[in-house]
Amino acid sequence: MRLHCPWAVLAAFATLTRPVAAQFPNANPEDLNLTTIASPINPNITISYKVPHGACTTAFESQQQYTGWVSIPGEYPTNTFFWFVGARDEDAASSLTIWLNGGPGSSSMFGFFTENGPCEVVDNGTDKFTTIAREWGWDRASNMLYIDQPNQVGFSYDVPTNGSIDLLTGRIYIPPAEQPNSLPPIAYLNGTFSSMNPNNTANTTEAAAVAIWHMLQGFLGVFPELNAPEDNILGVNIFAESYGGKYGPVFATKWQEMNAAQGNGSVSNAVPVEIRLASLGIINGCIDDLIQAPYYPVMAVDNSYGLTAINSVRARAANASFYTQGGCRDLINQCRAAVANQDPNNIGAIPDVNSICESAHNSCTENVLVPYMDSGRSLYDIASLMPDSFPPRQYLEYLNTPAFQTAIGTPINYTEASGPVAFAFSSTGDFEREAMVPKLASLLDAGVRVGLVYGDRDYICNWLGGEAVSLAIAAAAANTSSYATSFPAAGYAPVIVNDTYIGGVVRQFGNLSFSRVYQSGHFVPAYQPATAFQLFARIIRGDSVSTGEDIDLTLYNTTGPLNATSELSLPSNPSATCWLRNIPNSCSDDEQRAILDGDGFVVNGALQTGPTATTPPPLTATTVFVVGGTETVTTTIQLTGFFTATATPSSVADSSRGRSAAKLSLAVAGTALLPLLWP
Repeated sequence: MRLHCPWAVLAAFATLTRPVAAQFPNANPEDLNLTTIASPINPNITISYKVPHGACTTAFESQQQYTGWVSIPGEYPTNTFFWFVGARDEDAASSLTIWLNGGPGSSSMFGFFTENGPCEVVDNGTDKFTTIAREWGWDRASNMLYIDQPNQVGFSYDVPTNGSIDLLTGRIYIPPAEQPNSLPPIAYLNGTFSSMNPNNTANTTEAAAVAIWHMLQGFLGVFPELNAPEDNILGVNIFAESYGGKYGPVFATKWQEMNAAQGNGSVSNAVPVEIRLASLGIINGCIDDLIQAPYYPVMAVDNSYGLTAINSVRARAANASFYTQGGCRDLINQCRAAVANQDPNNIGAIPDVNSICESAHNSCTENVLVPYMDSGRSLYDIASLMPDSFPPRQYLEYLNTPAFQTAIGTPINYTEASGPVAFAFSSTGDFEREAMVPKLASLLDAGVRVGLVYGDRDYICNWLGGEAVSLAIAAAAANTSSYATSFPAAGYAPVIVNDTYIGGVVRQFGNLSFSRVYQSGHFVPAYQPATAFQLFARIIRGDSVSTGEDIDLTLYNTTGPLNATSELSLPSNPSATCWLRNIPNSCSDDEQRAILDGDGFVVNGALQTGPTATTPPPLTATTVFVVGGTETVTTTIQLTGFFTATATPSSVADSSRGRSAAKLSLAVAGTALLPLLWP
């Protein structure tokens, strides 16, 4: 996810205090039971791993799982956490997909447990949890490798360091401090974390890409059988979400560069592992503010759901702030010129450049994006008023249980987002430093399949901006290809998810596709799991993204309307759950006061107010979890296979709602599409 929250304060404080209950993981090496070996590629890189018995229930017991850390030498200790899960059947086992959540600073365990991982956490009685296989887990189509990066994100760490965490703010204090009298015991915990030093992590996407290349050298050096065979159409894939719109293209480009360096003998390692990228998928990616930022005020008032989130005056002012002299656009261009002239390797070590780029990001955020927040609606789902507690966060409690920590072998507690990483990237203005479209176009020219997938209720990386990026990629492709003309000319076709449901629309020409997913917020696999899975499987298999049919990509294009502006009905505001380990984002002011006052009950990580608490029953073998509750059934869910459409179903999302009062006009200026708001 793209984070918009204060950096966690590092300094401990002194006030009226009382002792704090400790949640320190067991770091005894004998109990962690990790196997540690040096990489055959580079003996300075070590990998420590184990089989995480009981941590995640997969569809089949035969599926391989490894959790562990790749330790990379450098200026500071870097121990990068990974979780590998083998595919559900042999047909999918020749593919390796790397999943990255965004942030910067967001853990890929969020994606693993709430979006597309092989299992999900469910209640199993009072303050007890278990896992069940996820029907639409992406291990259904590929081997999966989830990576917590950069350093100090999730279970990745530099130096295990004891500290205290204030759950009301999410801030971590080093060293541990006694609990203030103003906080109840449940909201202030001791534990073990990374050092919280922002100098001990990457501060640019480019620096993170180098670290992950080395990490993969270590991982694939130890597990060479997991690297996709040469000339296999499935190959290695990256799918990245949100800030992954930057991670994906930069990481993929780095791998291509290192492959080329291996070919000419300029890589220092004796026999580096070639990472053969087949496809890059970006889920609701914030790729380039120079293209996407103008669509923030557009999305606020003309969003295909008939919602006018802010008044037209506020929207026009936000729109103007992008184009005005010294505004967002000018500052981004100044930032990129400074990077090109003074920091061409993008290492974030030139203070003057960092300052220019940080100012550009701050201006774009405050003047173009933030006005939407007047609406009181979620940045991740325009249908939801704040607080927005989706996806559910039971997994945060589960990942901090001793049994789970022992199972995966972690010496630190789990946190979903890293303050030091968010601060490090913000301090260099990494958000605005690079134009990503040239990298994406270069990957496309190299034969990499590029799939952009956008939920249409997301605001922060919205589909209107994503569509603009897709057109820009096509326009930037090599003159020897026909993407510049053929991709915009390809019509939008339905994304046929099954015999009864259309999940969205897609424009596809050759290796490039853009999908609008209906009724989905920012985290598409969580909102629309079946649609997200089919899109993922079709992109990595090189199939028709619309139907799943086997096609010749050199000849294929979708047909249909040239726009994707179908109008849908906005669902009612969903009810929120106050999660104890996600208080700032999921709890209302009243709920936060109840926590401070010691009112209510916390059951399975969620706050309940009232005279009594409702306790969940133990999970039974016939309980199936469905949207809106549970039901007891005796049927068996199909956990393998793909869908290929033979006809277009009649069941589609409601498209009868009219356009909002604000009209969107697009004016062409050179090769750029400029969104203009009119009253």
